[in-house]
Amino acid sequence: MKETDLIIMDLRQFLMCLSLCTAFALSKPTEKKDRVHHEPQLSDKVHNDAQSFDYDHDAFLGAEEAKTFDQLTPEESKERLGKIVSKIDGDKDGFVTVDELKAWIKFAQKRWIYEDVERQWKGHDLNEDGLVSWEEYKNATYGYVLDDPDPDDGFNYKQMMVRDERRFKMADKDGDLIATKEEFTAFLHPEEYDYMKDIVVQETMEDIDKNADGFIDLEEYIGDMYSHDGNADEPEWVKTEREQFVEFRDKNRDGKMDKEETKDWILPSDYDHAEAEARHLVYESDQNKDGKLTKEEIVDKYDLFVGSQATDFGEALVRHDEF
Repeated sequence: MKETDLIIMDLRQFLMCLSLCTAFALSKPTEKKDRVHHEPQLSDKVHNDAQSFDYDHDAFLGAEEAKTFDQLTPEESKERLGKIVSKIDGDKDGFVTVDELKAWIKFAQKRWIYEDVERQWKGHDLNEDGLVSWEEYKNATYGYVLDDPDPDDGFNYKQMMVRDERRFKMADKDGDLIATKEEFTAFLHPEEYDYMKDIVVQETMEDIDKNADGFIDLEEYIGDMYSHDGNADEPEWVKTEREQFVEFRDKNRDGKMDKEETKDWILPSDYDHAEAEARHLVYESDQNKDGKLTKEEIVDKYDLFVGSQATDFGEALVRHDEF
């Protein structure tokens, strides 16, 4: 087998896996597939400041980064926290507002998304100009498979490419078919951006709407989550989902979900944990009660934000790269 054939086969397998893991994923007969995009909890710790600030540490830094601060002395924690504050102060006016703190918390909680974008960016910015054009993405992702009009696996890569192009154009705010890193992030993770939510709904409806009438009826809704696979008896959770569809999903009781009803289902308006935590941190640290924080106010309450290890470990102290 030629080397190019191996490359084509590997790329096909990657694209098939990517597609199956997202839009076209199928459930096991008794396993529920969840299409709903919920805002994650900021921490699995109990939020009780009277006992500990562990929840606040996880929220402010992310759970993994919070662990690294536990190995630092108070002095090291304060020094590193001061550097973080400079990053949070987006407009560089010397103050951290609730909105800036909220944005930072969301960033800290979703750092894995930005790490994923960084990995993919390197493979798609082919000319290394700090931008990714649609042509670059198309060539890097589909270049080989599109040369074969009749792939052995029978998968419609051209259809997948058309869908990707539509999403790319939606993410590309200025319409030049060249994505900045922020636009590329919106393309790869559209559920994280308000202006991309319509494309998330559209793609979901296309996946589930098997008769292509522009709606999701009850059987399409259940069929996306559950395959009978020869079993006559449905699990209890399937019966519950049927009731959910009739009582809550289909708001106008016409027997099907339209675009707005689908949006309410997969993109619910969750409680904003990040904003609640940002307001909590400001309230607890704002010494002069002006509604915003200085670096000094934050560092004075360093134990609320980041914590530290009070014991001096000396040479055994674990030291980490700058945050």
